[in-house]
Amino acid sequence: MYKILIVEDDAKIAGMLRAAITKYDYEVFVVEEFQHVLDDFLQAEADLVLLDVNLPKYDGFYWCRQIRARSLCPILFISARDSQMDQIMALDNGADDYITKPFNSEIVIAKIRSHLRRAYGSYAAVQEEERKIECAKLILYPERYIIAYQEATVELTQKEATLLEVLMLKEGRVVGREKLLDIMWNDEHFIDDNTLNVYMTRVRRKLKDLGCDNWIETVRGAGYRFQPVEVQS
Repeated sequence: MYKILIVEDDAKIAGMLRAAITKYDYEVFVVEEFQHVLDDFLQAEADLVLLDVNLPKYDGFYWCRQIRARSLCPILFISARDSQMDQIMALDNGADDYITKPFNSEIVIAKIRSHLRRAYGSYAAVQEEERKIECAKLILYPERYIIAYQEATVELTQKEATLLEVLMLKEGRVVGREKLLDIMWNDEHFIDDNTLNVYMTRVRRKLKDLGCDNWIETVRGAGYRFQPVEVQS
């Protein structure tokens, strides 16, 4: 029996979701203490999470990152916030889908069943070892949006992980700005050139936090190169 975790601070909506989902023989857990969402997720050993954006203390984007750092389970946002930016942020922080309120419960059930099939059932890929990319002892886990170096780890957003993955796979070689823009935002025509600079700055800052300062080199007029710097002992 699949386990579904509902993270919704509106008791009426949470109750409605629980009633609808339980009819399909799923085991349902509802979070009540919103400062301990990750603990509830781990204790429930949930197979799928329904997550609101507006929550007490920390928002849904925060908890999505926390859960994604521990699990590849499907995460579906359900929120009254229906702007494109909210949906982009949800996906960028590791979500698999975004459902806007008000919603039809049958649509929610259909999406739950679809994501469970893709993750665990008849549509699931043959289970393989988790992907990881390693350069000079820096390890990127692109499916969990985490980088690790020695004993330390840092969380990334989905876009940051994509950016770093492209650079690490081309270690020592220059990757052009246009190539990066095309890979990261191939369907988003409103992205301006400065957006890449913002993400590059964020990735560099996170690498620096791990002690990997200056590992991304700017090649003027060409692009960027991932070039690990040997640490002198």
